[in-house]
Amino acid sequence: MDIQIGRGKTARRAYGIDEIALSPGQRTLDPQLADTQWQIGGIQREIPILASAMDGVVDVKMAVRLSELGALGVLNLEGIQTRYSDPEPILDKIAGVDVNGFVPLMQELYAEPIKPELIRERITQIKSQGGIAAVSATPIGASKFGQAVVDAGADLFFIQATVVSTDHVSPESVTPLDLAKFCQDLPIPVVMGNCVTYEVTKSLMQAGAAAVLVGIGPGAACTTRGVLGVGVPQATAISDCAAARDDHFRETNQYIPIIADGGLITGGDVCKCIACGADAIMMGSPIARAAEAPGRGFHWGMATPSPVLPRGTRIRVGTTGTLEQILRGPAQLDDGTHNFLGSLQTSMGTLGAKDIKQMQQVEVVVAPSLLTEGKVYQAAQKLGMGK
Repeated sequence: MDIQIGRGKTARRAYGIDEIALSPGQRTLDPQLADTQWQIGGIQREIPILASAMDGVVDVKMAVRLSELGALGVLNLEGIQTRYSDPEPILDKIAGVDVNGFVPLMQELYAEPIKPELIRERITQIKSQGGIAAVSATPIGASKFGQAVVDAGADLFFIQATVVSTDHVSPESVTPLDLAKFCQDLPIPVVMGNCVTYEVTKSLMQAGAAAVLVGIGPGAACTTRGVLGVGVPQATAISDCAAARDDHFRETNQYIPIIADGGLITGGDVCKCIACGADAIMMGSPIARAAEAPGRGFHWGMATPSPVLPRGTRIRVGTTGTLEQILRGPAQLDDGTHNFLGSLQTSMGTLGAKDIKQMQQVEVVVAPSLLTEGKVYQAAQKLGMGK
């Protein structure tokens, strides 16, 4: 139902993840029987979590370790890893700069050209250690480096931008990337995003996407909504895009997974995203807290180095445990940021969902009071009062 903002504008009510809760039904299940497996581009994973293609989150070692633990890490092909043969001193600089010097430093560091030979080297390093080589680039980067990615033997190619569309208008001097042709020509699965609407999701799937990323600007290190005012709350965005996936499946018999991306911090967020229709979740800051993460306890946005309109910020996330503790446990924290697999299995057991498809069908209730409850909980934590 539309809401009238004023005489000249109506708006659709949309819901964020914090405004919903999952309602248990008549059946429960032993969590050990909950099957959390999912597939992307023919690759099966036990944990439906992807680590964001951000320089403070995924490097070669993290990509390999995420693969070993049953998840997936996506390497940013337009970041520090492909601009510098030795990224460690550069990461030290980013972690050590003060707030006022952060954006100028990032703009300086990211002005270094991307080197195709480093793209090949990073992918080869991941593959040689038994990892799944999933890599990400902007549409412009995809057109420039797609062949290098294929030659190096990558398993998945992510095309990511603030908003990706098959209907992109450019100046006459610029030829936009033909997404359908790119998917057709590339011999590896192509994941596209980000989007938040039924129509765009449907068009990306028709263009040949192997999966679609859902979410614009809700992440902790992203300031797109503050700078551009663009975005749709995640619960509504996921539900709309899931409807496009299901309609596409009915029409073509091709099931294309959707991945909720941005603003997801806790195990409860993971569970609620899947209940809204997501097949998997992409996370940044929760994974950046791992001892193995390259960010040295920091997390920053991909658009921060923009020379024209920097977006994103650097946040101190700290280090709370190993990657294994964060993904599989055992948890050492009680705030839902450790043992995401255990959180999902326990929630599925409580709701009686034996697999991801059944989890997508559980009852969701609108509970705006959860926003207030969350703020009270956060305040209590800061005061050392516990729950």
